Amino acid sequence: MQAFVIAGLAGWALAACATSGDPSSTDSAPVPDGNSPGDNGPKAPAGHLRLVTGNLTTGNNQSYEAPGIHIFRGLAADVAMVQEFNVGGNTTAELRSFVDQAFGTEFSFARGAASGQIPNGIVSRYPIIASGEWIDSEVANRDFVWARIDLPGPTDLFAVSVHLLTSSATERNIEANELVQNIKGLPADAYVVLGGDFNTGVRTEACIQTLSAVLATTTPFPVDQANIGNTNSTRSKPDDWVLVNGALQALETGVTIGSNVFGHGLVVDTRVFTPISALAPAVASDSGAPSMQHMAVVRDFALPNVPQPAVQVTAPNGGETWAAGSSQTITWTSTAVTNVSVELSIDGTTFTSLSASVPATAGQLAVTVPQMATTAARVRVSAVPGGAPSDVSDAPFTITVAPPPVGHVFLNEVLANEPGSDPAGEFVELVNSGTGDVDISGWTISDATAARHVFAAGTVLRAGRALVVFGGAAGIPAGLGNAIAASTGSLNLGNSGDTVTLANPAGTVDSVTYTAALAGTDGVSMNRSPDGSSAGTFVLHTAVSSAMRSPGTRASGAAF
Repeated sequence: MQAFVIAGLAGWALAACATSGDPSSTDSAPVPDGNSPGDNGPKAPAGHLRLVTGNLTTGNNQSYEAPGIHIFRGLAADVAMVQEFNVGGNTTAELRSFVDQAFGTEFSFARGAASGQIPNGIVSRYPIIASGEWIDSEVANRDFVWARIDLPGPTDLFAVSVHLLTSSATERNIEANELVQNIKGLPADAYVVLGGDFNTGVRTEACIQTLSAVLATTTPFPVDQANIGNTNSTRSKPDDWVLVNGALQALETGVTIGSNVFGHGLVVDTRVFTPISALAPAVASDSGAPSMQHMAVVRDFALPNVPQPAVQVTAPNGGETWAAGSSQTITWTSTAVTNVSVELSIDGTTFTSLSASVPATAGQLAVTVPQMATTAARVRVSAVPGGAPSDVSDAPFTITVAPPPVGHVFLNEVLANEPGSDPAGEFVELVNSGTGDVDISGWTISDATAARHVFAAGTVLRAGRALVVFGGAAGIPAGLGNAIAASTGSLNLGNSGDTVTLANPAGTVDSVTYTAALAGTDGVSMNRSPDGSSAGTFVLHTAVSSAMRSPGTRASGAAF
């Protein structure tokens, strides 16, 4: 067999062959095109399947140019059977660009072998899950191209794109017999569409009678607004057909474009269609472009009981307040969607990914709220691949950021009149009542005369903790772990009154000036009242506790 090319959205699993009762026999693997997902194309009405066939090449090279692109785009096909599938030099980039422009960036496509002069092809909004070629024994420059398409709902569509031989009705009937045998090998419960340029001179040609064994071929047929059904460039022959099997024929519905409804399909001639604006970007002259091959044919079908893909954000959906750093849950509902992406916007416009893909049926995603304050946050949940359908929080929600933790260090307790006569027992207690740790490296404790202690490098007073500086190591009570000795060997606090100052390199942090009234009792310290509050005033320790002093603990003896 000849080589075969299939291209589509990244992430679709595409197979080149089917299994037993094989719809095709192709020997090459799919070739992904690497296009970016995204839906910027028009769509048929919800619940409808729009099938289009078109041999719309123009110019001298049997290649797709602006007129054909315009017509395909304006028709909003779901599945298109394309003949003479040539674009420029037929590079991967050129073919992908054609599909993007003529249909939309979320469309996948299958194209006949590159060795074919005028290959057939299929373009689909829905995933192409298998594809290949059936041999056309009557021509050497193309074969019949088929694709199995995963429509919404339980039933797949087999689309077949053909270009029958021009030369004789006899050869076309041979081709029709080959098609019938291949179609008979398809799953009995599948939808089937055969579309293409049949080159038939009349509706009653033998090949049509042959195809009636597997497809609905009887009247009424698609027509234009003048009730003319012929489709060649001179509008004199019914060359182009969209034929379906009985299961799909039973679902036929009118083709609605703008305010026009065509009960059994439309033959698209832009020279007679009005208003032409309903087919934008097509313009009236497109069907009359130089060397335009044929007119496109469109038929619509109403898929039964098929839920339309939908996604809806349920939380946060506006008005909530989330604390930065907290664990929260984003929730959504979905219908007929496999996977979704979840994104967050801080400004309501620019979105950042939280999860590139999560099963849609999960309905929720646990997240840690980022450290970014805003009153304009929104969440977006979108089907992937493709990005549609998508939903955004109905209104903004708020993210609050707690102020950074701040330490607050102060003098809490001072013992100037040590018990007995050893000044090593003098002490100064510091407390950090703030929410953050404080590095007090290089800070000093001074009396009215000089600095008596310098805190060593790396000294950190943790939030909610206390640290005691004693006049000497001998004065530190056994078992007191949050105490150190003055770096100068003495605090030298006066019993008749003095000033104790806590300072950092920038200046004074806290200071207390006391009199003999607070230092005149042997072994009784002065302490903040209330204890542990920088707003408290200094009183005798016996005024706040039955204990005479409490170095390194609360006045009650409880730990900080």
